[in-house]
Amino acid sequence: MSAETGSNRRTGITLLSVAACMVALSFAAVPLYRIFCQVTGFGGTPLRASVVNEVILEETITVTFDASTNGTMPWTFEPVQKSMEIPIGETGLAFYTAHNPTDRPIAGTAVFNVTPYKIGPYFVKIDCFCFNEQVLKPGESVDMPVTFYVDPEIRDDRSTEEVKGITLSYTFYETDLPEGYRVALDAREDADRTTVN
Repeated sequence: MSAETGSNRRTGITLLSVAACMVALSFAAVPLYRIFCQVTGFGGTPLRASVVNEVILEETITVTFDASTNGTMPWTFEPVQKSMEIPIGETGLAFYTAHNPTDRPIAGTAVFNVTPYKIGPYFVKIDCFCFNEQVLKPGESVDMPVTFYVDPEIRDDRSTEEVKGITLSYTFYETDLPEGYRVALDAREDADRTTVN
């Protein structure tokens, strides 16, 4: 084997290795980015907390609620209330309604953010339907809660002094039915076929 052939082979292996690494990183990028956003509030991703806030300011802020579905998600999805004015630091409770108008069960996952994006580190969710996958039976409607507060430290940040309103947005995407649900559904369909026969 000539030196040139060996060099070409090494170059080809190197290029294939780089391409494989790039593909692997592209698959890891979405979950890693989502974790980064949830930890830092980057890109308007609200933070999570397990306890309520104890400091409540007299100043209020308006939270507007927005809802949409991905193009392939057949659910209807909307906020129950369009907006609420809440004291900064006080725990708020809002509801969204989802309806499955189809004749099949559908699972969905909601992605969320707040705008303006710089508010992300100060908008804190205590509990939210978006933390878990949702499954709606055919024709089922459900009210889904979100519990949140706006961190009083928002007023210590000079870059957020002018912010008087926040928009909390959710988009629902259809996902695969959970394995346990699919197994139970298949068993029920088998039983129905046996009964018919």
